[in-house]
Amino acid sequence: MKNSERTLFDAEASGSGEVDRTTRRALLGLVGAASVLSACSTMTSPVPGALPGGPDGGADAGLGAGPEGRVPEGLAREASFLALSLVDTPYRYGGNTPDSGFDCSGLIVYVYREVAGLALPRTVSQLARVGTPVALGAVRSGDLVLFDTRGRFSHAGIYVGDGRFVHAPSTGGTVRLDGVRARYWRPRFSGVRRV
Repeated sequence: MKNSERTLFDAEASGSGEVDRTTRRALLGLVGAASVLSACSTMTSPVPGALPGGPDGGADAGLGAGPEGRVPEGLAREASFLALSLVDTPYRYGGNTPDSGFDCSGLIVYVYREVAGLALPRTVSQLARVGTPVALGAVRSGDLVLFDTRGRFSHAGIYVGDGRFVHAPSTGGTVRLDGVRARYWRPRFSGVRRV
């Protein structure tokens, strides 16, 4: 075993939890990338009206289908990988960098600025107007998923495949990965937008 591997696993085993943030982000990004790529190999037929990763166990039915966005599909996938690498970054209202933390729209604005050089608007309701609506069966990695938590289009995240999205949910929390079909999010799901 190499010294770098021993250090990483020894920190975990000792319970100190002293794995640096950069290493943790890199590992989460790799795990996320692997899961997204594996989902691509298990595509199934879309089920009309089903949420992504619906009860049929489908991953991303219709991957690559739907309208073209301003961001090419390859860059949209890169956006999902960057979003995955930011999991565990602290939430901060108004935050829009990894150092300051993120709120939900700040996370989206940061990711698309870094990956595609795109200047997106700063609120979820504005993001909903900028993106192109996409049918559920055509959702792909990098699309924005919108939710009605405190009114129309009040929360958003970046879809990363297999019915999951990355978002910055609330004060005191961190950027995290959740399922669109989860008990809390499913009834609040409001749509998909492609940038």
